[in-house]
Amino acid sequence: MDEQLDDVSPPLSDHIDAELTKILPRINDIFSETPDLIIRKLTIKQTNEQAALIFIDGLTDSTIINHDVLRPLQLESGSGQPGDDLIMTVSHFELETSWARIEALLLHGYSILFVNGRTEAYSLGTMGWPQRDIQDSQLESSLKGSHQGFVETSGQNIALIRRYIANRELKMRRITVGRRGQTLVTILYLADVTNLDLLEALEKRIQNVDIDVILTAGELSELIEDHPFSLFPQFISTERPDSAASQLLQGRCVVVVDRSPNVLIAPVTFLSFFQSTDDYSMRWPIATFLRLLRLFAFFTAAFLPAFYIAVVNFHFEIIPMKLLLTLGESRGQVPFPPFVEAILMEITLEMLREAGIRLPAPIGQTVGIVGGIVIGQAVVQAGLISNVMVIVVAFTAISSFILPNYDMVAAVRLIRFFLMVLATTFGFVGLVIGLMTMIAHLLTLKSLGMPYSSPLGPIRFADWKDTLVRIPIWLLKNRPTNSLPQQRKRQGPHTQKEEDQ
Repeated sequence: MDEQLDDVSPPLSDHIDAELTKILPRINDIFSETPDLIIRKLTIKQTNEQAALIFIDGLTDSTIINHDVLRPLQLESGSGQPGDDLIMTVSHFELETSWARIEALLLHGYSILFVNGRTEAYSLGTMGWPQRDIQDSQLESSLKGSHQGFVETSGQNIALIRRYIANRELKMRRITVGRRGQTLVTILYLADVTNLDLLEALEKRIQNVDIDVILTAGELSELIEDHPFSLFPQFISTERPDSAASQLLQGRCVVVVDRSPNVLIAPVTFLSFFQSTDDYSMRWPIATFLRLLRLFAFFTAAFLPAFYIAVVNFHFEIIPMKLLLTLGESRGQVPFPPFVEAILMEITLEMLREAGIRLPAPIGQTVGIVGGIVIGQAVVQAGLISNVMVIVVAFTAISSFILPNYDMVAAVRLIRFFLMVLATTFGFVGLVIGLMTMIAHLLTLKSLGMPYSSPLGPIRFADWKDTLVRIPIWLLKNRPTNSLPQQRKRQGPHTQKEEDQ
């Protein structure tokens, strides 16, 4: 917290007067029209001095103020020795001589004690802002893993990560971002594993951010990513501490943004978005199958509507005769071309998806299910959409739900529309152009300066053990090379396992 409060532009006069009659008007002037600013005047029993305790209601813990500050000062006597005249039991107690720092401390939940006749103040750790309990992640559900999710307080989020990595090599670097509202950004890393050049590059990017305030981790990621115009996410955003701990152990950095329930992970690769922490809680053949299924679902969600349009418009000769007759009968009464048909259904699907998210959970699920069934059946009976198109759109939606990362799902949703335009214009040639463009784009992307398409491009066969497939954990002896870790080895030999082979 101390680092968070140092970079504050000082006022015109930074001198603290010795008299309360001059201090209190200045406080009221700085925090004008701030009715939640509380000024408690009191008399210190030990020295019989007049004092004033200043704090902002709602950012402080009233129990700490009453029992650990006011009660000792007003009711208890010390030894009478110099420096022993302020009897309090708060965890933070420091001497302050700067108005700039006092202003920042008050806004961060500290209380400030002014004593008449003294040209310094005392900051007291009385923070107690509203916060919610630790709950399960809403976006990343877990079957066999942890059911704890991050909250909006960075201190608690760091503590959750420390529960998994209780090691002195887990280090932190703190940076303050924002001119109006200062946001504490903490970079977590393993000092003996993480590549220091990557760490310095990440820290420098965050330090160079010049903005009024950072409200969410998503805003920060957009300000420091390598390719801001790309649809593909270049940071993993997660709500799960076990996932963050796993990435730290692989040599990556975790960025914790205060007031955000998500943390950022960098550097990452394209295939990282198809992995889940639950993959390491199940048998390796099942985990491998699920990873391949997710990759198949990615291409299905992106290309299936475009493939249907290309086949119906340009390449119907590849369709078997019986299926072609069924398709022709289904489309016989449809007044729109396949592209318009697909656009209408995809936009309807996106509207239903957004409506389900914005509404309360019980109502949202009902709207999604009932709306999809009713609308799908109604448009088919009205002859506006063919049965096959409803099946294609439904299969596309199911495929997108399989992907474990929401940011990658959002990218697929937009890529799908570009591919549909190419398929309408050029048929299969358009699909090939779209695929080649996407692959070329992935090959040029970087995350924190590291190749985004690794280990497929550049090819690193050593990392294939834990990307498309997941071999047994006891064979994963080394960390991935895409983050350039200082220590490659992460586990010792398993003699019993190797003797059984």
